[in-house]
Amino acid sequence: MTNLKPSSEPSVGDSARLLAETAAEAGRKPRAGWRMLLPTMTPWLAVGLGLIAAITLFGLIGPLLVGDPRTIRDMGLTPPSAEFWLGTTQTGQDVLAQLAYATRGSLQIGVIVGLLATALSAFFGIYGAYRGRVVDEAFSLFTNVFLVIPGLPLVIVISGFVPAESRGLWTIAIVLAVTSWAGSARVLRAQTLSVRNRDYVAASQVSGERPWRVIVVEILPNLLPVIASQFVFAVIAAILGEAGLSFIGLGASNSSTLGTMLFYAQNGFALSLGAWWWFVPPGLIIALFGMGLSLVNFSIDEIINPKLKNLRLHRKRARRAARLERELAQAAPPVPSQQTKETAR
Repeated sequence: MTNLKPSSEPSVGDSARLLAETAAEAGRKPRAGWRMLLPTMTPWLAVGLGLIAAITLFGLIGPLLVGDPRTIRDMGLTPPSAEFWLGTTQTGQDVLAQLAYATRGSLQIGVIVGLLATALSAFFGIYGAYRGRVVDEAFSLFTNVFLVIPGLPLVIVISGFVPAESRGLWTIAIVLAVTSWAGSARVLRAQTLSVRNRDYVAASQVSGERPWRVIVVEILPNLLPVIASQFVFAVIAAILGEAGLSFIGLGASNSSTLGTMLFYAQNGFALSLGAWWWFVPPGLIIALFGMGLSLVNFSIDEIINPKLKNLRLHRKRARRAARLERELAQAAPPVPSQQTKETAR
């Protein structure tokens, strides 16, 4: 009898395609330098960016679409309805309008504190470590003094001594920034001490480059992931710190924030009266925004921590190898059984 022909054989096109994909995977060009500073897109990072974008858009565009949050109506503690999506407060004020303006205020404080704290930590950490000697010793002493001072009690004391009429958004932001930069400065100092001894930094110094240019061009790009992580953490800490100060009555007196919403909800006995629509939305916004920033910060950690970065690369290569192996197995001809061989004979 004639030999039986296998039922399916890999075509020339399939084999060529698989070989081309394998070669492309093996010879793929590395990412550009600036892309190496960006975290790898993952589902968790996408969720974090989505939460941040949604809350930021709500804080920026929301106040333009709602009415005046200070308008008083004769319909206190109204549950959510078609007219008032998040109900009203004890004095009939629209909770949705208050939430929109409060979100904008909290975002402003978070960004201001994040920028100020990051700038202070970068100056005292990077510049002091690069200059060395007396400058580094003086900056380290100054940083250590702020590091050992308890942050929250100092913020409460400073806010308590500032008059209520002068305790505005910028005042609270400066107080929070001054009390939250020391820890980040110590981390940046350690990183700068490691980077400044590398060959390309020494070459720039020997060639006569100015100190500020060596810091900006040679040292700062290597510290950008660390600085970005510190900025994200400073924003989270600022929003939570402001909410805590406002909740005890030491927040900004001339601006609306999520913390002031919780303060007025507490004073209005919202919890005991069952008015969940008054205190749940601001607390939920704080929780979701903190969650989004934390997810982004976890993704930035993959750039800072080489172990996490290598682990993700190994996982990607393992998934890629498993996919190619499945495709090759599907394209391979089936192995004839013993009964088929005997029948063919």
